Amino acid sequence: MTAAEKTPTKAALITGFAAIYLIWGSTYLGIRIAVETMPPFLMAGARFLVAGSILTAWIVFTGGFRATRRQWFDNTIIGGLLLLGGNGLVSWAEQKVPSGIATLIISVSPLFIVLLDWLVLLVGQDATRGSRPTPAIFVGIALGFVGLALLVGPDLREGAGQLDPWRVGGLVLACLSWGLGSIYTRYARNQAAPFTGAAIQQLTGAVWLFVVSLILREPAHFDFAAVSGRSLLAWSYLVVAGSLVGFTTFIWLMKHSTPAKVSTYAYVNPVVAVFLGWLVLHESVSPRIFVAAGIIIAGVAIITVAKSRKATLPARPAGAVGPAASARDNT
Repeated sequence: MTAAEKTPTKAALITGFAAIYLIWGSTYLGIRIAVETMPPFLMAGARFLVAGSILTAWIVFTGGFRATRRQWFDNTIIGGLLLLGGNGLVSWAEQKVPSGIATLIISVSPLFIVLLDWLVLLVGQDATRGSRPTPAIFVGIALGFVGLALLVGPDLREGAGQLDPWRVGGLVLACLSWGLGSIYTRYARNQAAPFTGAAIQQLTGAVWLFVVSLILREPAHFDFAAVSGRSLLAWSYLVVAGSLVGFTTFIWLMKHSTPAKVSTYAYVNPVVAVFLGWLVLHESVSPRIFVAAGIIIAGVAIITVAKSRKATLPARPAGAVGPAASARDNT
């Protein structure tokens, strides 16, 4: 932060944290409602096209949109990994997986980030890229996977019909894709300005989503007249609250607070999502879900605390999106 930049007030910081705690926790419910009557990839593509266009227009109006060919290339790849592989698969999975369960599964993303960052160190053999997990981090990883197994294992083993194994697999793959996108973001050279990178990611991510939507023939079977009022309202909420307010607040907080503090929303989002799913959609909540949630969140907390103490990598480059990126930033 330069001397000319104004230090935010405590009230502004509290408001910012409250926004990402509540808004990002509620987006899982928003997705669940939106895909009730809207195709998942088409819905997500339209969401990011509108949000990216609004953000681009704001950047142009306030100072000019500037990005090199390489920055376009990097952010196009990142947009595919984060928004198609990450958000798109989540939207697809939530057609059959309750929103509360989905956010608990997604909360294991930091575990993938740690393992991928270690892989970067092993493969690249470059001390400035990647980091080796500490014993505490291994404990956190183990807890996270134990919690995940407890959360989804019994339903899949008993064929209870509550959890579709393909959709659960899609959520796990979404965690991996988001992790790859976050690692790419962290180590990409010649970073674009934060909002510019975000705008490119959303615009190109929308293109990736539309391509998959076309391959799956979603537009051919889509009838706008069949979209319910609450699905349209949920989609609008995702555009405004999730993609514009929540995302821009996240970037602002990353500039004015520490990554370790910002990443604490990874503990709160699952609680918010489970509560809203129970309150609004009457999704079932069992004691096993609470135990699994506690184990998963404890694992993520251990990783976050351990990474915040390690400080082995340079400061986070601009342009990452979402929980996986924030969880990785505890360095």
